[in-house]
Amino acid sequence: MAHIRQTGRGRRHSATSMRRALRREAPTTVGLLVDPEDFAAMRHYRTFTFDDHTVYLRQVEGLLRTLAAQGMHTTVALFDPEDYAEFCAESGIEPDERASRGRFTAEIAAAGATVAYTGQPIDTLIPLLVSRAVRRATWEYATMLLAGLGDCADCGQDIGRAAFDRASHLLTRLLDTAGPGTHHVVCSIPTESEQLLAVLHTTRDPEGPACLESAEGAEFATVLAVGVARETQGGVVLRTTTPDTPDRVHGWRLHRGSLLPLTAGEVFSAYCTDADTGEPVSPESGVEYCAGSDLGADEPEAHR
Repeated sequence: MAHIRQTGRGRRHSATSMRRALRREAPTTVGLLVDPEDFAAMRHYRTFTFDDHTVYLRQVEGLLRTLAAQGMHTTVALFDPEDYAEFCAESGIEPDERASRGRFTAEIAAAGATVAYTGQPIDTLIPLLVSRAVRRATWEYATMLLAGLGDCADCGQDIGRAAFDRASHLLTRLLDTAGPGTHHVVCSIPTESEQLLAVLHTTRDPEGPACLESAEGAEFATVLAVGVARETQGGVVLRTTTPDTPDRVHGWRLHRGSLLPLTAGEVFSAYCTDADTGEPVSPESGVEYCAGSDLGADEPEAHR
């Protein structure tokens, strides 16, 4: 057998090829300043060299395209200057350093709101990222409210956990009774400081169960659980779209930890009233306003 000796140049070439192959398998995260105010705040740092937000966004878009062309998996994270300053202060690192911004971006990629880059234009990517950040902030606030409820003084049960289990059951029942189609579900729960909103989208084939993304379902159930645990007012609206038929809208109101169906007239009134002024608005064309279904079958008893 012939002996082949690898030269130093060949070894270097092989190592370079391997590093390139590994680089393509290493995910990349890009921190994005989505609005001019955040961008202006970062311009106070000497090492942040951009001076025009529009140009900055186009440069980021070009970077994302380049990374995608190289076969890189890239996620985009929301870069918040206030959170960055706090992170640097708590970590004892200099904020006016590129390495510090990279370290912060890695941290928010692990725990914050991110969107996978799949070729979206930057003007499409930004609303997706902002929506994801709002969803995560809502979920974190709702989780904090549930955790603060503690245990029941009578039975020792974790009130927040019991409420989450009940909310999950109500959501499952709602989707089971919704039937086939594309479903858009909105939950609204008032709190002392703000109105909590959760939205989920799911589809269901005639023969199978609803396909629900796990994180979105958990966020929705957590917000609904706040209303269940605290026995506040609130409600859920379901809009179903199926081919060649009008959209159907159903509604429920939250009462003492249960979702009670609204009548068709109540759903119509809720949809056709301006929430800010109370004035009537015209009903949508091609939409049917329907009574909510009864979700009480096999429902676990509410924790009191």
